[in-house]
Amino acid sequence: MSLRVAGLIVACGLMLAGNAVAQDAAALAELKQQAIQEIDKRQIFTQQVVDQIYSYSELGFQEVQTSRYVTGILEKNGFSVERGIAGIPTAWVGSYGSGKPVIAFITDIDCIPRASQKPGVAYHSPIIEGAPGHGEGHNSGMAVQVTAAMVLKKLMEEHHLMGTLKIFPGVAEELLGTKAFLVRAGYFKDVDIVLGAHVESEFSTAYSTGNGEWSGLVSVQYFFHGRAAHAAGAPWSGRSALDAVELMDVGWNFRRQHLRLQQRSHYVIMNGGDQPNVVPSEASVWYYFRELDYPHIKELYDLGNTMATAATMMTSTTADHHLVGSAWPPFFNKVIAETQQKNIEAVGMPAWSDADQQLAKALQKEIGEKVEGLKLKVEPLKEPVKDPKGGGSDDVGDIAWNVPMTYLIFLGTVGSMAWQWPRPSRTKDQPQAQRSRR
Repeated sequence: MSLRVAGLIVACGLMLAGNAVAQDAAALAELKQQAIQEIDKRQIFTQQVVDQIYSYSELGFQEVQTSRYVTGILEKNGFSVERGIAGIPTAWVGSYGSGKPVIAFITDIDCIPRASQKPGVAYHSPIIEGAPGHGEGHNSGMAVQVTAAMVLKKLMEEHHLMGTLKIFPGVAEELLGTKAFLVRAGYFKDVDIVLGAHVESEFSTAYSTGNGEWSGLVSVQYFFHGRAAHAAGAPWSGRSALDAVELMDVGWNFRRQHLRLQQRSHYVIMNGGDQPNVVPSEASVWYYFRELDYPHIKELYDLGNTMATAATMMTSTTADHHLVGSAWPPFFNKVIAETQQKNIEAVGMPAWSDADQQLAKALQKEIGEKVEGLKLKVEPLKEPVKDPKGGGSDDVGDIAWNVPMTYLIFLGTVGSMAWQWPRPSRTKDQPQAQRSRR
């Protein structure tokens, strides 16, 4: 599937790079065929990139080996690379060409905690128990984008097409930590179009708010400060920061009943103290507040701050909070999506083998999904839903509100397996993955 996706990304790029060619339908069709041939030649290369990034499995802001590997490939293939952009050590931008149009590619490279998994195995079997892993398939998107950028560069050189290509990594996407800073630093100021790519269980694109399952988000860490004491000898002398954390969490959970159905909110306790016989003087909790639009996100954020303040009043503690990440709800471009959809339909789905379908069905059965195998048809371009319900978040929204953008969804998993242990096996060296990249 990755090679098919790379092909249609190149096709979209060719629509922009070189107006004279774009105006000649026959010439454009010939270029697309040439692009497909060039991509097919890179089948082994693309799979190697998928597997190599999978092997690194680096958490957000720690993508050191991944970034070194990918930027090395780009430099060897004639791209200039600027590293450490926007003050982010593992962020970079690879560039080729000059003039307009400026086409940017972006895809995420970080992994998630505790998702280590042996590839091609249809049951939970971590490579290293408790280690990070590519549980959301972020090892596959960069292989797609690098292949597409390399082929588009080659065609631009051969056919003397004007334009500039840029390729960005989504650093710490799981933490919603970087794309707003890239925008703020001006890296998309002169960009004409952004083509994103992400693995999922279908082959599709969307515009506006799409299927309504996108939410914006703020990520907030609350730090409570109390006074230590011996928990048995003199507990009255202490002021428990952990009590404040727990009271905030209890208050928030009671309040959930009275919040909009579209909200999503969740937390983890980062620090709950050191040992039971010492009243915790420090404790902290990390919240994600998600909603459909900025006003409602702000309401959740303000409410969370109120809960934290109330918890300090009940426990005679103090608190401060840090805003550590954010994401505007995405809003994608209709014209690009319509063009992308035509190329999706032209490229089509892979011809799955019996082994592909057998593995997919085994995974679906293992995690309790409906056993239906891999999808056989591309998804049609649908009208945005009228009543969005909300769901996950991605900080590409900060880009999409500034530059025309779409997010290409390509098939690399089955069902709703995001964040579960089997998902990494959708993006490495089992038969289905090998075939889907042709």
